[in-house]
Amino acid sequence: MNKIVTILLMLLSLYGAEFHSYEDSLKIQKQSHKIIILDVMRSDCHFCIKMQKEVFANKEMMQWLEDRFILCEINLDFDELPLGLKVHFTPTFFFVDENSKILKTIPGSWNIEDFKDLTRKIK
Repeated sequence: MNKIVTILLMLLSLYGAEFHSYEDSLKIQKQSHKIIILDVMRSDCHFCIKMQKEVFANKEMMQWLEDRFILCEINLDFDELPLGLKVHFTPTFFFVDENSKILKTIPGSWNIEDFKDLTRKIK
């Protein structure tokens, strides 16, 4: 399973997708004033891997997301959830403003168009 995650991360680096730690995301947010997307996932989660392959590995989609948001990945196998958040399953996406307010929560795995539609109006 670790090989799959490693391969996915390598693919993402080829497309320029950059996920940050939560601490780094907060620093970037102070300068950019963008909303943080917390991508809460697990290494062996089938649906998390599906999102990585079908959405986050797409260069155009990643550019669209990075233009609007700060991408932050929280792997529950290694990281603690910030802000006292809780998840029932992975992946779950939290959208956090500069005041640490959760603007929207999107649970589940989505295709590109659906994820874009779900995130389009978040400001």
